[in-house]
Amino acid sequence: MANTSSRMLRLLSLLQTHRYWPGLELADRLEVSVRTLRRDVERLRELGYPVEAHRGVDGGYQLAAGAALPPLVLDDDEAVALAVGLQAAAQGGVAGVAEASVRALAKVVPVMPPRLRRRLEALRMVTVPASLADGGPAVEPGVLTAVAQACRDAERVEFGYTAGAGARTERHAEPFRLVPLDRRWYLVAYDLHRHDWRSFRLDRIDGVRATGIRFRPRELPADDAATFVRAGIEHAPRTHAVEVLIEAPARRVRDRVGRWGEVEEAGDERCLLRMNVESLDWPALVAGAVGAEFTVVAPPELRALVGEWGERFRRATAR
Repeated sequence: MANTSSRMLRLLSLLQTHRYWPGLELADRLEVSVRTLRRDVERLRELGYPVEAHRGVDGGYQLAAGAALPPLVLDDDEAVALAVGLQAAAQGGVAGVAEASVRALAKVVPVMPPRLRRRLEALRMVTVPASLADGGPAVEPGVLTAVAQACRDAERVEFGYTAGAGARTERHAEPFRLVPLDRRWYLVAYDLHRHDWRSFRLDRIDGVRATGIRFRPRELPADDAATFVRAGIEHAPRTHAVEVLIEAPARRVRDRVGRWGEVEEAGDERCLLRMNVESLDWPALVAGAVGAEFTVVAPPELRALVGEWGERFRRATAR
């Protein structure tokens, strides 16, 4: 009886992933015959779980969509994984989630069987915490959960995306996987506007909208999603944080810069221009086009570029 009960809990746990399971695959995961699987499914139905059966060569099982289900059931590995995930979330990584994760841990851990609490404690003792959010940008919880659900359900989404230089565009994509890497969250997705794979930083995504359109996942041009994101980061143009002190009123500089930079008052007739750019040519052009004296505060590469341009212009006028 103990083996049957354990197997049924495992079966229910697999069905509660909200995916369709072919009968042969599900029986293989449970290490039972198809006949035994059918009996276990019938037992779940008797307990009130609405398990749908699909007949035929590709027949299988799934829980009825939208049905009111009895309480969620987790197997041992999933319960420990849930607690570990909550511990990681409690350290940060998603805006507003740390406190909620602590409250959830306070509810989950006390009801875990002693053997699982011992496993969790052993894991905690030998793990060195490394907060994802330490020094990284915060991600809106709504964005994270909406994108995660779209990845799980293979549903196309639309969202706004702000690039490093500040330009905002609307995207239509087929979400594939979420990747936490280098204190940031990334969405790997197929961009339907650009007809190519892309990785998007979640802290730059806003207004996620589900379209209700399902899709068959495409083949990723990499071994896995994390490898794809790393390759994109390694080959991405370097982003420069620019600061230029300009001897001109902030309003005058804002009119010239527009939305491509931030301008702060630094006195009656001076201001500080800040920009994040991939190419230093643009801030050099902007600073020169204002028609006022300016000083490059950072980065050193921009000072060198302005000096090089100055020498070239001087030689041009000398000729």
